[in-house]
Amino acid sequence: MTTTIDAIRAEALFVSCLQASQRPEPEQVRDAVEGSLRKLGADECITRVAVEFGEHPDIAVRRMCWCLDAVRSAFATEGVVSLPKAA
Repeated sequence: MTTTIDAIRAEALFVSCLQASQRPEPEQVRDAVEGSLRKLGADECITRVAVEFGEHPDIAVRRMCWCLDAVRSAFATEGVVSLPKAA
């Protein structure tokens, strides 16, 4: 299931220069997402994604699928709290 935050992050990754062919590490994905959101803001990211889907839908679908997978993987441990082991 895609959450709203996953969608926003995927849109930010989509408009970044990072490519699937680079096989980026999770930290690179997180940095690209943060950079796009900081530089453009969420609304501009959404606008640019919409333009790409309008102009190149076949390519945009593949890229968005990769972006969603990359974001889910890169942010998978966020919010996970490690509890101390019982003695």
